[in-house]
Amino acid sequence: MSTGEDEERELIAAVRNLLTQPGGLEAGKEKSAAESVGTDLPPPSPEEDVREETVPEVAAPVTDEKNEQPEQSPVQAQKGAGIRSFIETVARSGDAAEPRVPGGKDPVRALLNRIGRGKEGASTPTVETHDVRAEAEMSADLPAAVEDFGPEADVPAPSPRHHGPAGILDRMKGWREDTESSTPGSGSHIVEEVDDPGLGGEVSDGVVTVDELGNLADLILPKSATFTIDELNINRNEHSFDFVDNARVVSEFDDIFSQSLSSASLAAAAAQVATPVEEVPQPRFGFLKMFQVPKVGAVVEEYNPTLHGPLVDLAMRPSPGIEEIELYPVNEPYAYVRVTYDSTTHEYTYHVIEPMLTPGERELFLEIKERLFETLCITSRDLTHDEARKALRDAANVIIADYGIRLDPLGREKILYHVEKEFLGDGLIDPVMHDKYIEDISCDGVGSAIFVYHTTYESMKTTLVYQDHVALDSFVTKLAQRAGKYISIAEPMLDATMSDGSRIQMTLGAEVTAHGSTFTIRKFREEPITPTDLIEWHTFSPLGIAFIWLAVENAKSCIFAGGTASGKTTTLNAISLFIPPLAKIVTLEDTRELKLPHPNWIPSITRDSFSQDGRGEIDMYELLRAALRQRPEYILVGEVRGKEALTLFQAMSTGHVTYATMHADSVASAVHRLENPPIDVPRNMLSALNLMSIQVQARIGGQRIRRNKQLIEILDIDPRTNELITNEVFRWHPATDEIRYSGKSYILEQIMEDRGWSEERMREELKRRQEVLEWMRIKKIRYFKDVSKILVSYFRDPETVVQRVRADLYGEGGSA
Repeated sequence: MSTGEDEERELIAAVRNLLTQPGGLEAGKEKSAAESVGTDLPPPSPEEDVREETVPEVAAPVTDEKNEQPEQSPVQAQKGAGIRSFIETVARSGDAAEPRVPGGKDPVRALLNRIGRGKEGASTPTVETHDVRAEAEMSADLPAAVEDFGPEADVPAPSPRHHGPAGILDRMKGWREDTESSTPGSGSHIVEEVDDPGLGGEVSDGVVTVDELGNLADLILPKSATFTIDELNINRNEHSFDFVDNARVVSEFDDIFSQSLSSASLAAAAAQVATPVEEVPQPRFGFLKMFQVPKVGAVVEEYNPTLHGPLVDLAMRPSPGIEEIELYPVNEPYAYVRVTYDSTTHEYTYHVIEPMLTPGERELFLEIKERLFETLCITSRDLTHDEARKALRDAANVIIADYGIRLDPLGREKILYHVEKEFLGDGLIDPVMHDKYIEDISCDGVGSAIFVYHTTYESMKTTLVYQDHVALDSFVTKLAQRAGKYISIAEPMLDATMSDGSRIQMTLGAEVTAHGSTFTIRKFREEPITPTDLIEWHTFSPLGIAFIWLAVENAKSCIFAGGTASGKTTTLNAISLFIPPLAKIVTLEDTRELKLPHPNWIPSITRDSFSQDGRGEIDMYELLRAALRQRPEYILVGEVRGKEALTLFQAMSTGHVTYATMHADSVASAVHRLENPPIDVPRNMLSALNLMSIQVQARIGGQRIRRNKQLIEILDIDPRTNELITNEVFRWHPATDEIRYSGKSYILEQIMEDRGWSEERMREELKRRQEVLEWMRIKKIRYFKDVSKILVSYFRDPETVVQRVRADLYGEGGSA
C-alpha cells in the first residue's frame, strides 16, 4: 500500500475519531484558534517519530544530525506535518470563533490536493520546492476550518443565503470528487468561498422562511398542506335580509345552543340565574327619610320631549368658512355632537351641544350641588345606575321643594341633568364619554382645549376647556377615587381603570406637567369586537378568520404583534370567541380589556403596591405563576413585556394553549425583543409557538385602517444555523387592499393528520366556516353574545347550523 493512501486513511480516521469522540471538539474552547495556530507547527505527538526542523527553500535529502538516519522526503514530511497540525488544531481549538478569511484556501482541501499530487509523483521521483506563502495561507485558514466543525453559540448564525456544507465528511467527499475530476498537474484547484456575515455581510435576524430553505425544508420539516382552498366571496349587494329582528334570527339556534348547558354544573348555575332566591324586600332608600318629600298634591311633573319641547337648540348659526359635517346624539335628549369643518384651516372641530342654563338656573344648580354635598350620604356601588339616578333626582327635588321654587318641567329637567352629570357622570367630559365613536380623550392642562380621537375624523379639538385649575384638580382626584386608587402631590402620577373598563393615565398639579393636571382616557368598548366585525372592516379575510378558528379549536398558540393602536387586543378578544365553550380560561391583564362569554373564565388583573417598599404588589409574573396552578386550558395575556414571557413560553412547552400581544412590527423584531433583556427567552423555546399575527395601522385613500399584515406559522429551528423557520400563510397587499392565501400551510396538514381528515374534508370544513362567518356578517349578527351562541351551536351540531346557513345563502336547496 502506498504512503499517500496510508496518509489519506490516517486523515479520515483521525477526523472521524474526533467527530465521534464525546466532548472531543469542546476540549479546547478556552483557547482560541488564533492562539492554537501560529507560525510554529503544533507540537508533535509522542507516539510518532517526527522531529521539528527548519524547511529549506529547496527540499533535498536531509539526514538527522543526532541519529544519522535519513528522514522522510520533503513531500512526505510536509503532508505528515499538515495532517497532524490540522488534527491537533481541531482537537485543541474546538469551537473557537475566529473569523474565517474570505477567499483563502481551506487546509483540508490543500492536504487532499497534496495527497493527490503525492500519488502522481510516486512513480516519477521529483524535487518540489516548499511554498512558504501557501503554508502561511493554510495556517491562517485553519480557524475557518475549525469554525465549520462546531460554531460557537455566542456567534450570530449565518445568513440564510450563505450556508456552508453540513459536515466534514461531506466536505471531504466533495473535495475528493473535485480533485479527481480536475486535470492532473494543472495546478489549478477550485476553492469554494463561504462568506461570513460577521465580516461586512448581512447580520442574521434569526428568522428564515421556508421558501429560502428550498429543498432543505423537506429534510427538516414535516409535510405541508399545499392544496388549493376556495375563498368565499359573496356579493354584499346580492342578498337583502331583514336586519331588524336579529333576536329572532339568533333564537332559531336556541335548541342547539342549549346542548352546551347539558352538564350538571352548568344546568344548576343556569337554574340559579333563572330563578333567584326570593328575598324579603327591604327599603333601599332609607336615607331619604331625612328629607321632607313633597306631598301627593305636589307631585313633580315628569319631562316629556313631545309636550315640553327639546332641551337643546340644534340650529346652527351660519359662519363664513364653517361647514357642518355631521350631527348625531350621544345622550339623547340631553347631549348631541356636531362635527364642523373649517375650510380656511382645513381642520375638524368637535362641538358638544348640551342644555344651557340661565343665570338664575345656574345659581339654583350651584345651591343644590352644595346642599347635596352636605346632606347626601349614599354609596352608589351598592346600587344600580337606575337606582342611583332615581335617588339623586328625588334628593334634588326635595331641595327644590324646600326652597319653595316652582319650576316648569323643562327648566327642572335641565337642572337635574347637570346634577346627574356632576354626581353620577363624568362632569365636563360626560357627553364625550357617551360617544361610541371616540377612542381617546386627552386633557393637556388648564386653559387647553380637550382633544378627542374620532374613529372617522381622527384627532380633533373640542369646544370643552377647563378654565379653573381647582375644578381640574378636583376632577382628577375624583377619577382616582372612583377607580379605587389614590393620587396626591407626593405621588402625582397614576394609571387606573375606570368603572366602564376604560384605561386612564393621570397627573395631578403642576409638579410633573407644566400646564397643570392632565388626564388621558382610552375608552373601552362596552360591546367587544367580534369576528364578524373584523371581516366587515376587512381587517381579516373570511378565509383568514376560518383558518384562525380551526387553529384555536385545535389548541394552537398565537401571539398578536403590532404597533400602538394596531388592533392587537381587539383581535385577541375577537378570536377568543372561538375557544370551546366549556374550556377553562384564565386571562391576565394590567387593566381590564378582555371580555368573554365563557362560563369557565377567571379574569385576573395586576395590583400596585400599598407601600413605598413595594410590598403587596402583584405583577404579571405572579399572576401567571398562580394561573399555571389553576390548570387552565387556555391562557390569555394582555401584553408580554417582561420576565413573565419566559414563564409563558414554558407554559406553551408544557401543553398550555396561550394567546398574548406584544409590540413588534415583524417576526424578526418580535424574536429580537423576546431574546434580549428584559424578556430573555431562549431561542429553542420559541419553537413552542405555533402562529404569529402581525397587525398594522395604515392609510388607504386618506382613511386610517387596521389590517392583518401577515399571518405566519412558526415551524421549527434550523439545526444548521439555529434560525427560526417560518411559513407565511396570509399576506396583506396594500396596492389592492387584499389579504391573499399563500397556498401552503403546515398547521392545516397537522390538523388533518390529528383528525384523520382528507384534503377534500379540509376544503369542505374551511368552506363551511367561511359560510357561517359570511352569513353572520350579512345578517349583521355582531353582538358578542349572539356571535358566541352561533359559534357554540356550530361546535355542538355543525351539520344543522350549516344546513340553516346555506338555506339562507343559497336558497331552499341549501347548496352552493
